[in-house]
Amino acid sequence: MITLFGGPTPNARKIAIALLEMELEWRLEPVDILAGDQLTPEFLALNPNNKTPVIIDDEGPDGPGFVLWETGAILLYLAEKTGRFLPADPVKRAVCWQWLMFQVSGIGPMFGQEAHFAHYAKDRHDYAIERYSREVDRLMMVLDKRLGEAEWLAGEDYSIADMATLPFLRRQFIEKAGRFPNVDRWGAAMLERPAVTQGMKVGVARAETIEGGLTGFTDEHRAILWGDRQHVKR
Repeated sequence: MITLFGGPTPNARKIAIALLEMELEWRLEPVDILAGDQLTPEFLALNPNNKTPVIIDDEGPDGPGFVLWETGAILLYLAEKTGRFLPADPVKRAVCWQWLMFQVSGIGPMFGQEAHFAHYAKDRHDYAIERYSREVDRLMMVLDKRLGEAEWLAGEDYSIADMATLPFLRRQFIEKAGRFPNVDRWGAAMLERPAVTQGMKVGVARAETIEGGLTGFTDEHRAILWGDRQHVKR
């Protein structure tokens, strides 16, 4: 059994998609980041970086209770554990790593910053909004070019690179429909996969706050996520 600690975030959902695609036995342990669950001593014992998701594998490489955080590491671990969705050929494998790292280092942080300044920052900062909006568009162009050359991000086969990337594009598919046709084609193909549609529903009860803008979002939430509550020495 694998326990996934997380909620309605793209990072938790990409792990849920992988667990479902790989047909592993797992369960969700909800972590409410708006309530500060990630700042508790119990959670910090699992991840001192106070971020979700985290997994605990009861059948880990060194026995029960193997703890792992950082989504790139988790996806590689699960792919190697099951021997699925990671190419065996060394060249294709390296390309898969490349696109996985592109998501981890580019798509995730930049899309997150754009969402932060456009939807969650208390004060409007036009420079930051424009800077990150333009970077999101640039990264979308990179994705669109790649997906015009290959069916999937890593090449001819669906992989953990695709699972990692799709959850971050939910809003982009709606707001930029038709601007990036190759991304649209790829996204439609992914959303036809039952594991993807099911994984994208993780924590859906809180999605209206975390993904949809400012509904119910308060200064206390800002303090927990980015302010004084997060920066207390523990």
